[in-house]
Amino acid sequence: MTEAAVPAAPKQRETVTVTLAEPIQRAGGDITAITLRKPRAGELRGLKVEDLFATDINTLIAVLPRITSPVMAAHEVEQLEADDLLEVAGAVKGFFMPEALKVAVKAQFGG
Repeated sequence: MTEAAVPAAPKQRETVTVTLAEPIQRAGGDITAITLRKPRAGELRGLKVEDLFATDINTLIAVLPRITSPVMAAHEVEQLEADDLLEVAGAVKGFFMPEALKVAVKAQFGG
């Protein structure tokens, strides 16, 4: 008798955690770090990926509530300091980089 093939465990979605230089104030506890998960197609619905690469603020305000933990409301995303927003935007862009490019960037800049 042959053994049934065991399905592979689902691949974990890629995540990046960004520690905020300036916490977002929220009732029940400030947000000091945001974990971003690689977006799926449905989370990009109605958006243009080119706008993410261009660091379009309106596109970031739309996508971040869909991919952050803790979940952030749009008005909380709007409270991000500019340097925090740019770091978060860079993390989002990183999700779209080919693996070879990620390896090259790490080799060049560390991390």
